[in-house]
Amino acid sequence: MIDFNPIRFTPQHLGAGLKAMRVGVCVVELHIAGNTSLKGKRRVVKSIKERIKNRYNVSVAEIDAHDLHQRASIGIAMVGNDSAKLNSELDKIVNHIDRMHVADILRHQIELL
Repeated sequence: MIDFNPIRFTPQHLGAGLKAMRVGVCVVELHIAGNTSLKGKRRVVKSIKERIKNRYNVSVAEIDAHDLHQRASIGIAMVGNDSAKLNSELDKIVNHIDRMHVADILRHQIELL
């Protein structure tokens, strides 16, 4: 029988960890020119999501415009301890999406929490 004793964190432990943790969030709105079906949109969005996840080890999800054939909104999140590094990495991800040439970036927003 395995004795499982979960580690209990006091509020002091949690407070110390939260001070060092930063969350970077980016929302990228895309226009998929010439697309006429949701199936085509899913293919493009899935391709972008998989490439970004594999290259940058971040969380990626389609977050809005689910029923629109030529629009997609992708949310990207990453955690770290350096705000400047998070901002730089999210900028690189946006540039990478742009260089894929599968969709046009209408706008993007980066926020650090």
